[in-house]
Amino acid sequence: MKIFNKWDTNVEVVDPGLKRYINLKPIMVPKTGGRTAKVQFWKSKTPIVERLIRKVMVPGHRGKVHRVVSGHCTGKAFHAYKTVEDTFGIIEKKVGKNPVEVFIRALENAAPREEITTIEYGGARYPQAVECAPQRRIDIALRMMVQGAYAKSFKTKRKIAETLAEEIILAYNLDNKSNAIAKKLELERQADASR
Repeated sequence: MKIFNKWDTNVEVVDPGLKRYINLKPIMVPKTGGRTAKVQFWKSKTPIVERLIRKVMVPGHRGKVHRVVSGHCTGKAFHAYKTVEDTFGIIEKKVGKNPVEVFIRALENAAPREEITTIEYGGARYPQAVECAPQRRIDIALRMMVQGAYAKSFKTKRKIAETLAEEIILAYNLDNKSNAIAKKLELERQADASR
């Protein structure tokens, strides 16, 4: 069985920390409708392409402040589904490889290993470096890829499928022009400084 009835999902996850949290179970239509929500770690049971589709559906939030907003916050799942399918088609044309494999490598490259939390001690606040949980690493990488793609396509003639494909390819090549890679390096640099 192939995803979108086009691409094979027989991809090996290289990062041992993310292996349990990236679900590459063969599925033709990546829309489970929340049937995995009964499990404790339900996000890791959801196919990874479906998680990307869900992130594309909600592009505009950073915390509780709505600073990053696109015109695509309609909640239409089919629109996001077609966007991801078109994105994978563009990736296959440009790179010449299986787009699912390119996406998984980009996700592994963009997932941060450390982040910063704030500790209050004696009335003063100090930044403290902490290790990032594997599930959160994937969430952050997906969010940064989608937000970077929407930022590049906002108020331009470029379509979101093109910018998302470019973002994934840049993250695959470990290029600093990728929003996800730039945020990862910045986060790890701050964590290294506050150790």
